[in-house]
Amino acid sequence: MERLKVLISKKEGAQLPAYETIASAGMDLVAFLDEPIVLKPRDRALIPTGIYIGIPDGFEAEIRPRSGLAFRHGVTILNTPGTIDSDYRGEVKVILINLGNEQFIVKNGDRVAQMVFKNIVRGKWEAVETLTETERGKGGFGSTGVNNAEGKKVRK
Repeated sequence: MERLKVLISKKEGAQLPAYETIASAGMDLVAFLDEPIVLKPRDRALIPTGIYIGIPDGFEAEIRPRSGLAFRHGVTILNTPGTIDSDYRGEVKVILINLGNEQFIVKNGDRVAQMVFKNIVRGKWEAVETLTETERGKGGFGSTGVNNAEGKKVRK
């Protein structure tokens, strides 16, 4: 497996992101808090991690929710996936929101998100008078159909 060299510095006492298993795609990000943060239902908060990263050009870090927090507590991340650009040098922070029905307390050292590194391809516009036709055409949300009882695709 290829490894990407990413520079990192941290505040004293902050935990480095880590892969929990050998096959994990994302590194867990850990809250770095002086005191717990209470998220009431529908509340959101910016959670600091105490880390700063230097991502090589041509890459980004995507910040994604942790499935266990989402399933068990309804806690997820706004702007998912969040992007950390290669030229950003500020502290990595996570926007958590509580979509559950009970308050959720974020404590120092809690795993709050995961970070995945991705290649970036930049687009270059080419102006044209018209686009090529496709079977789907201008059909938007839900226009590609649904599966019927036999599992066959049915167009709406």
